[in-house]
Amino acid sequence: MVSAPSPVILTQDDLKKIAAYKAVEFVESGMVLGLGTGSTAKHAVDRIGDLFRQGKLKNIIGIPTSKKTHEQASSLGIPLSDLDSHPVVDLAIDGADEVDPCMNLVKGRGGFLLREKMIESCSKKFVVIVDESKLVKHLGGSGLAVPVEIVPFCWKFTAKRLQLLFEAASCVAKLRIYSENGESFVTDNGNYIVDLYFKEEIGDLKAAGDAILRIPGVVEHGMFLGMATTVIIAGELGVWVKNK
Repeated sequence: MVSAPSPVILTQDDLKKIAAYKAVEFVESGMVLGLGTGSTAKHAVDRIGDLFRQGKLKNIIGIPTSKKTHEQASSLGIPLSDLDSHPVVDLAIDGADEVDPCMNLVKGRGGFLLREKMIESCSKKFVVIVDESKLVKHLGGSGLAVPVEIVPFCWKFTAKRLQLLFEAASCVAKLRIYSENGESFVTDNGNYIVDLYFKEEIGDLKAAGDAILRIPGVVEHGMFLGMATTVIIAGELGVWVKNK
């Protein structure tokens, strides 16, 4: 008697890798690429590096969204540049912390939201790669952080204003700290991150984003609204692609 094969159990990292490899199918030789940061984007950068090394991708230029991705891409031999030299990006690939039904995103729980938004906002195509755990009914709906990058000067004052701004949504604003030593998390740009936690829906996302940016001391927020052109979602039942 032959026993039935055991079902393959995919880990969350397996799903991330599947989504990342699917996204790299959009990459063509000659492209300027925005290289994302994070556990999912890392798989995409590795794959791009492999294809470049094999000669299957040629004349590509990568623009990394963080020092971390710069190091990774450099180690893979991917030619790198910046927005000063290449102000238009053909394709950006990055992960997200949350994706709502309208393809709006929360990003920045890794702390790289400013450079990510700078690069991805000037990309002709922005492909977002996630596993199905990142899908939410509304931004902030996971109960996890909506990050805001702020200048260190009088950070308590800025954090208090952010919390008051969303008092109706029962918002709690917390300075991000390193768990190892209790010191303030510092971004690649020398700034701090205040994480906003919402118990209620934020409401009009564009109005909320604009209001955040009007607070002096705020640099950028982690809501990426209307920016994604494609979202690739990997789940236990397979991969599906959602286009704008």
